Amino acid sequence: MRYYKFIFILLAAAFPSLTYGWGQKGHDVVAEIASRHLTPKTRAAVDSLLGGKTPVYWANWLDNASHTPQYDYSLTWHYKNVDPEYTYETAPLNPKGDIVRALQQQTEALGSGSLSRQDASLALKMVIHLMGDLHQPMHLGRYSDRGGNRHKVSFFDKETNLHSVWDTSLPESAHKWSYTEWADQTDRVTAELEAALLDGDFSSWAVETYEIAKEVYAATPQDTVISYDYIARWSPVVEQQLLKGGLRLAYILNGIFDSASAK
Repeated sequence: MRYYKFIFILLAAAFPSLTYGWGQKGHDVVAEIASRHLTPKTRAAVDSLLGGKTPVYWANWLDNASHTPQYDYSLTWHYKNVDPEYTYETAPLNPKGDIVRALQQQTEALGSGSLSRQDASLALKMVIHLMGDLHQPMHLGRYSDRGGNRHKVSFFDKETNLHSVWDTSLPESAHKWSYTEWADQTDRVTAELEAALLDGDFSSWAVETYEIAKEVYAATPQDTVISYDYIARWSPVVEQQLLKGGLRLAYILNGIFDSASAK
């Protein structure tokens, strides 16, 4: 058994995009935006559970951790696949779990007050990461192509896949910013728009991402050569999704820790 797990880890290292969500930059942006919207009580609780490190520090941790024997139970938690013959509501549930159910479970456990400090810290790290994944369209992509990993395209003259494009190539081509510059430039919505973006729950937010995924597939057939026009069309969507992820992550954490402190 150890041999097979060792081989699994080697394969995961060789093909990291199989479950990864946004690249490192995208997850950092989501965590940074969220950090700027935490209430003082929530910020203190988060700081304590994360050992003084920021949400950005842990933003990409689960992508690596899920490929280790200790946390490989969470591999399917990064996505929810929906093939074209199904709707979001009728798609078969993965018996090993999916991103929506994982977020529901982890936030409920975190808000229950019954977790040990170690388990609460783990749940928080998972929520920070998974809220980023929830807003990456290919994480609500098709089972048949593994969320775009088997959907072959070219990014200019480089052969790649649709998932990888949305993870890293597209965000990095949209803006060559640091994660703090991304937050500075995109986190500028009015209070009214922010309230509208926060309306809903994990399922309704997943449906939003799923609808974007359908548009992405329609606009990107197999063997598409992605160029400047594609980047121009989809960059605003990347900006919007990262912003939503950050604002909603803060909203969820504030709801958990402000409520806990009031009990």
